[in-house]
Formats: sequence, C-alpha cells, structure tokens
Amino acid sequence: MTNDPRSTILAHLRAAPDSHEVAHPTWQPATIAVGNRVLNFTTKIEAVHGEVHAVASTEWPDRLLSLLSNRGVKRLLIAPQHKLGQMLRTAWADKPDAPALVPYDSAIEQMKDTLVNGIDAALTSTAGAIAETGTLVLRPTTDEPRLMSLLPPIHIALLEESALHDTLAAMMESEHWASNMPTNLLLVSGPSKTADIEQTLAYGVHGPKELIVLILK
Repeated sequence: MTNDPRSTILAHLRAAPDSHEVAHPTWQPATIAVGNRVLNFTTKIEAVHGEVHAVASTEWPDRLLSLLSNRGVKRLLIAPQHKLGQMLRTAWADKPDAPALVPYDSAIEQMKDTLVNGIDAALTSTAGAIAETGTLVLRPTTDEPRLMSLLPPIHIALLEESALHDTLAAMMESEHWASNMPTNLLLVSGPSKTADIEQTLAYGVHGPKELIVLILK
C-alpha cells in the first residue's frame, strides 16, 4: 500500500458515500422585542462613539439647537426643499443665536468649497435603521445628495422610531425591496473611523468625526 498523498486522497474519495445530498445550514433572522429596539440600536451606536437622543417629533429643532450650541456650531448644511430643512427654517426664524442655515442648492462644482471648508455640520433624514447592528440606512436623493452625510465634520440624522427594524433582512421585506430595489443606499454605523498599520483608531479622517442621531418618537 502506497503512502503517496495523491493516492491517499483518491482512496478517500472513492470510499466516500455515493450521495449528492447536501445538508444546508438553517438561518433565522434575529428578532428584537419592540421595546428593546431603541435600546439595542443606541447601545450599538454609542459603542462606536455615536450619540443618540430620543425626542418628541415636535421638539427636535429645539433639542438640535441645544446640541449644536454646546459644540459651537455656526453653520449647518440643510436640504432646502426637504421637509426637515423647511421645518428648521421656520423653527429657528426667531432665534438669532441659532447656527446659519446653509442650503445645498447648487451643483457640486459650485458647492465644493462650502462642503469642504464652509460648514460645521449637516442635517439629513434617514430611510430607516437596523437595531441589530446599530446602523442607519440613508437613501440619497436630489434633495439630499449623499455628500451631505459624508463630508461635514458632524452629521446629524433624524430617525423615525417607527422606521427602526430588527435586521437588514426585515427592513428589505418591510420596504418591499424585491419589487422596488433602491439604486443608492448608505449604511452608516457610527462616525467615520480608520486605523493605521499600528491599529491606532482615528475618527473623522475620511468623513464625519461625530454622528448624532435624533430618534423621533
């Protein structure tokens, strides 16, 4: 009997049962109790230096003003045609100490210097979020271009509590992506972070240094 490795492998193959049945692993999506979704999402976001605040849907402009004032924010980028931008303009109209609202209303060629050097923070909506991983789902549009959440030092995202799903699979099913697949999505799980060869973690090198999520109840 030879000890040749090739012969040994072939002998094992010939001796294997003649069956084509494969035992496929079973998988069930995670389920999170409704009352624990916000807690789980918050825990995941805060674990990667994000910040979450639950606020009444009518009070978020005042909470946002307080958060930005504490950070010394002077210029906030908004989508002027989006309902959030319009609500903020109305809510801050009589607040002279509020940050200046900078509209994203021109092509990138005209907005480039403003986006890179002229703003302190930006406000966007969200399409939903995933409680399992602490991930925001953004669906960029012509009103809210994707650069709004990628370039500013601080990204503020508004999330409807009802749009918080257990898992990505649950969101895909709930939003009927099978028949209406989004063409462009951003999945955001905390501030921008990167590490060098020595594994030293740094925030804000390639995107926002801070992520603030306001969950609207």
